[in-house]
Amino acid sequence: MDKKTIAIAAILGATGIMLGAFGAHGLKKLIEPDSIAVFETGVKYQMYHSLFLLFIGLVTRISDKAKKTILTLTVLGVLFFSGSIYFLACNSLFAFDFKTIGFITPVGGLLLISAWVVLFLQIMKQKE
Repeated sequence: MDKKTIAIAAILGATGIMLGAFGAHGLKKLIEPDSIAVFETGVKYQMYHSLFLLFIGLVTRISDKAKKTILTLTVLGVLFFSGSIYFLACNSLFAFDFKTIGFITPVGGLLLISAWVVLFLQIMKQKE
């Protein structure tokens, strides 16, 4: 479980860096500055959660069941939250109007929050 979690953290981190560079350089002439700022928000949350998963993979005080739950919630949360933000920020570049699926952004945020809550509950359950 730890190897898988750390590997996924690395993938999210690497793609976060790639998307950040793309947003800073590749999108500069294609979308409005406000949209670039929105895109960067998606990158930030992806990077925060890649570090979160790295921590989860390295810590030994959390059960494997909780780690699996946290991993699932975080990956889905990043896909829904950051993924939808990327498409919404670049909406003007596509024929499809991604605003119609904008409702998944807060769902992704709720999944990310839930992952942190699972961590909190796991820590609170433990005896000193």
